[in-house]
Amino acid sequence: MDILIKDVILYNETKDIFIQDGKITEISNNSTRKADKIINGQNKVALPSFINGHTHAAMTLFRGYADDLPLKFWLEEKIWPLEAKLTEEDVYWGTKLACLEMIKNGITVFNDMYWHWEATAKAVCEMGIRGFISGVFIDMFDEKKSEKEIEENIRLFEISKKYTPHVKFALGPHAVYSVSKKSLEWVRDFSERYNIIIHMHLLETQDEIKFTKERYGQTPVDFLNSMGMLSERFIGCHGCWMEEHDCEIFKKKGSKIVHMPVSNLKLAVGRVVPHFLFKKNGVKYCFGTDGCASNNHLDIIETIKFASLLAKFFTHDPTMLPAKEAFDLATKTAAEIFFLGDWQIKEGNSPDIILIDLNRPELTPCFDIYSNIVYASNGYVVDTVISMGRVIMENRYVQNEEEIIRQARKTAESLIKR
Repeated sequence: MDILIKDVILYNETKDIFIQDGKITEISNNSTRKADKIINGQNKVALPSFINGHTHAAMTLFRGYADDLPLKFWLEEKIWPLEAKLTEEDVYWGTKLACLEMIKNGITVFNDMYWHWEATAKAVCEMGIRGFISGVFIDMFDEKKSEKEIEENIRLFEISKKYTPHVKFALGPHAVYSVSKKSLEWVRDFSERYNIIIHMHLLETQDEIKFTKERYGQTPVDFLNSMGMLSERFIGCHGCWMEEHDCEIFKKKGSKIVHMPVSNLKLAVGRVVPHFLFKKNGVKYCFGTDGCASNNHLDIIETIKFASLLAKFFTHDPTMLPAKEAFDLATKTAAEIFFLGDWQIKEGNSPDIILIDLNRPELTPCFDIYSNIVYASNGYVVDTVISMGRVIMENRYVQNEEEIIRQARKTAESLIKR
């Protein structure tokens, strides 16, 4: 589909943007090209879409189910028992709801780890966005379970090709405290052989450090580094307890972090991600919402604001993580982390694009669009979303959104009663 965005604000100038098969082929003052779809961009700003670096999409079904509880009790007594009841159909509708919510918030790419891989993949394809999808690889140090998980991941990798280009298979070892060293070695080798991203929880809590020191005599990062797990394909999610030594290793290996301030604050994990150490040591990172059981919604703009404010507060430095830098982490840098190419809006590039509606009180006046987005708004300022060369939201409407909400609500109510 050829798309022409007319009279849109791009880099503080009014421009026309012509998109052909997902690629920007012209940015000009007055395009005369014919298009299948023409979008009125007046009083709107064109920006690259957001990328959600870590979530558990289908946990939209758990939203508000078990809030304000201690982390261990929350997981073991509430979340895990309910997850054990999940079916393919549950995950399908939970993911459809998550995709709808992410589209509404200007997110067109997300990195997911959850059960029932194919249900997630099917939902992503139908919603027209992109997902890096991993199954939850957990063996709890059981050799038979390890063999089963390896077989399943090989199977998922083989069938993942039928879901391209919307879905990219990723390896998802849950954490160092839930996956054996033998399994992690297999993940390492499989990732290297097929050039696959490794998506893993890392240093969310201090207990993880205690666990690896007792079991392996090393910190989590030292342990992973010693076994050759860390590379440019490794994405560690959380990183709250990273130290300077860990950052030095990540920089050397080209490994990345996903920062989830809202989830970490809500679950009271004890420490905030050390942005100043990442910046000092050149560790590349982006943002994630985490799942809706621990964040409650999938608004990446809220996440960006929390990250910026926390970086300032804990360093006593109001210049730390300014708005434009924070915005770039959620777009340009995130695209680099997930090997999506140059995510900037310019000729020859293929970023997904969002249009922000400036006709809103919270965006008035607009001295700096990035400051207004990060500090004054939420995802509801997104008016239009273009993903992979298709308009998937216009005037804040997504096709079939009423049915998705209805079916997801019905599914969640059924799940709770089982």
